[in-house]
Amino acid sequence: MATLEEHSQQVVFVDGTFAELAQEMADYLNVGDEVKPLLEKDQKDEVLKKIIIASPALNSVPEKEFQSSYNLLVYLVLQSDNAGMFLPRVCDNLTKPITSSPVHGPGLALNVLTAVFNQLKVESERDNALRYNVFMAILRFVKLNGFYDTLRRTLPQIPAWLKKWETDEEDQRKLYMEIAEIAHDAGDDETSYQHVLRALRTFDEDEIKEEEAQKLALRALKTSILAPTHYDFQDLLAVPAIQSLSESHPLYHELLVIFAEKDLEDYNDFNEEHEGFIEKEHLDGDRLHRKIRLLTFASLAASTSNQEIPYASIEKALQIPPEDVEMWAIDVIRAGLVEGKLSQSKKVFLVHYTTYRVFTEKQWREVGDRLDGWKVLLRDVVANLRREQANAEAHKKREAEELERRLANVGLGGPSGSGAGMSSGRRGGGGGGGGDRAPRRERNDDDD
Repeated sequence: MATLEEHSQQVVFVDGTFAELAQEMADYLNVGDEVKPLLEKDQKDEVLKKIIIASPALNSVPEKEFQSSYNLLVYLVLQSDNAGMFLPRVCDNLTKPITSSPVHGPGLALNVLTAVFNQLKVESERDNALRYNVFMAILRFVKLNGFYDTLRRTLPQIPAWLKKWETDEEDQRKLYMEIAEIAHDAGDDETSYQHVLRALRTFDEDEIKEEEAQKLALRALKTSILAPTHYDFQDLLAVPAIQSLSESHPLYHELLVIFAEKDLEDYNDFNEEHEGFIEKEHLDGDRLHRKIRLLTFASLAASTSNQEIPYASIEKALQIPPEDVEMWAIDVIRAGLVEGKLSQSKKVFLVHYTTYRVFTEKQWREVGDRLDGWKVLLRDVVANLRREQANAEAHKKREAEELERRLANVGLGGPSGSGAGMSSGRRGGGGGGGGDRAPRRERNDDDD
């Protein structure tokens, strides 16, 4: 299946003048007689109107001719200075059933829509405006027919596209919300939430209290606190439209702050103070309760200085029975909020890594304290290494001195024995009056 490539233009090879190709297409659509006199008068847009009106018939042409026929139609449309008047009708045709190919029809139609997008000139101001409209048509098609995986591959490029197309805030918002709906229908709640957030950021300061902005802000807030895999709320709290909810919907804003920064005890206090609010607003109380417990566990892990959390502390913070501690420890690890392991013998949870829910002055102090602890530890390690190095050097020196002493003793013993032999020889010479002493034979094993 074709992919959307904004950075390059797809080339379609055609042979013939506009008049020749238009007449060929008109004959194919059985409107050749109507188009011929218009071509003779060089009324290009009138020719295109006749062809576009007849173009739904292309949805019933043989499958092997489908894409080439639409490629030619799009080529003809793009030759007009008023392509924006005709192209939406072509895109609309492609959202209708392809009767000649019930099985492969949606894929064929998406390929043509993608080809239309890629045929538009990258550096053309006119074509940049058309790209937005064609892409919106693709989004509507995907929403009707699926193909979300194909769309998902293009999502990271969209902010850059919108900037290049110089799309205004309102149109950006429409596009982001369309993607949010498609992702939601496909079960991708996180992508849906991120695009709702992008849509929220398109509101100007003087628009954030308008009904549309407030409605969208509430949707983003509800999605964030209910989504089972979303645990970071700082990006949401920074959005002006969300901040304005503190005045228009204070209880919702208070609830968001609890999930962003506070713990289970605060959530329970909220429920007691505003009894029935969760049920009245049709929020899933069980899901919220589970989520705030996981977040409370993460906060507990982040505030632990010695990297060990006693089981009793977990029981108290999460308000759970002792037998559930290990289950919640496993759940918080699976959620990606904490890394660590259980020590059943010591009845503690050993924290290896944790996610900070907020990073304020308190967290900076904690980081400073941990750095100070690491500096002390490293100083001790360095001191031990230096001590061991000194001991090793001293031991090496003692061994060298011992070896030197032994070598010196061996050297002194050799000359001393030789002198004794010479003295004995002189005595023998004096008593016997004889000549030189015979050479001394070395002793061997046979002498024994």
